[in-house]
Amino acid sequence: MLPLSDLRVVEFCHTIMGPSCGFVLAELGADVIKVEAAPGGDRTRDLVGFAAGFFPCFNRGKRSLLVDLKSERGKDVVQRLLERSDVLVENYGPGTMERLGFGEEAVAAINPRVVYCRLKGFLRGPFERRPALDEVVQYMSGLAYMTGFPNQPIRAGSSIVDLMGGVFGAVGILAALRERARTGRGQTVKASLFESAAFLVAQHMAAQAVTGTPPPPMTVRYPAWGIYETFETADGTPMFLGITSDQQWDRFCRAMEREDLLADPDFRDNNARCAAKEKLSPIVAGIMKQHRFEELAETFERENIPFSPVAKPGDLFDDPHLNAHGWLEETRLPDGRTTKLPGIPLEMDGHALGNRRQPPQLGEQTEEILQELGFGAGF
Repeated sequence: MLPLSDLRVVEFCHTIMGPSCGFVLAELGADVIKVEAAPGGDRTRDLVGFAAGFFPCFNRGKRSLLVDLKSERGKDVVQRLLERSDVLVENYGPGTMERLGFGEEAVAAINPRVVYCRLKGFLRGPFERRPALDEVVQYMSGLAYMTGFPNQPIRAGSSIVDLMGGVFGAVGILAALRERARTGRGQTVKASLFESAAFLVAQHMAAQAVTGTPPPPMTVRYPAWGIYETFETADGTPMFLGITSDQQWDRFCRAMEREDLLADPDFRDNNARCAAKEKLSPIVAGIMKQHRFEELAETFERENIPFSPVAKPGDLFDDPHLNAHGWLEETRLPDGRTTKLPGIPLEMDGHALGNRRQPPQLGEQTEEILQELGFGAGF
């Protein structure tokens, strides 16, 4: 029994934000039924380019129900499904669920215990009916500005706002289910892209409020730590090194046999090292250039100093940590091949979370679900 194994979730979703919410719930044990509109189903299945992996990545653990949502027979199937479900998640365009006949009021009339989760571009306000995309709100919120260079904003290298919106949706669902245990009734939960992006830049808003100075992009940021950058090693392999405390600085200097740096008043504490960064960085760069990457990695591991290789996403397939305890899940791709993809980053005592069902083929479980709902053969 997984934490959510007694829950049924009905998902009307596409792309990332909605499916990622359902994916989180599925990994925690919920029976997530992905309702796909006949005949073609979720158009995310056919995306190309950097979006080619969206469907298998975010639809693991679900069952696919293929129905004609505009027909009376299809509506009967969905209605009976909702009568037996706990949660509805949707991220269609504004008004779509109402046109299909499954808006909040209609679903509450079918089953007042359903928690109705709407994942949209904006929460309540003047923009709430505007269409939005992950990239749109990265620019609106200042996230693209903070990620890029001066006068050259750049979106983050992952769909982080979609994912944050989906995770906040899951958090809201779990809170609403906890309240339902007291009241017996469901409620509407809404999470969004723009407000999630604003949450991501809250730290920079706070910095401006504290200092009175607008923060520059992270590529030219004011240093918060004296050493927090990438250096070249003796074998040409780059390494990120982050020295964020005076204790780490002491251990670094002693491990590198540069105790003389500890006596330099310009480097006496972190704030001093920040002020002397132009002097300090070339010194550390020279030290790093004298040692091979593996030698430095062994030293910093021993001395408990934060470091990292400069990895690419493909490097994670063979990452020793991710492969040690099943953090990469064997996942079927649309063409039948399999790959390994990360599951949700969560551990719970006594539970083996993870993928128990492969991303569904279009309508793969339709007959199975119809039988569970009591519809006869050939319905």
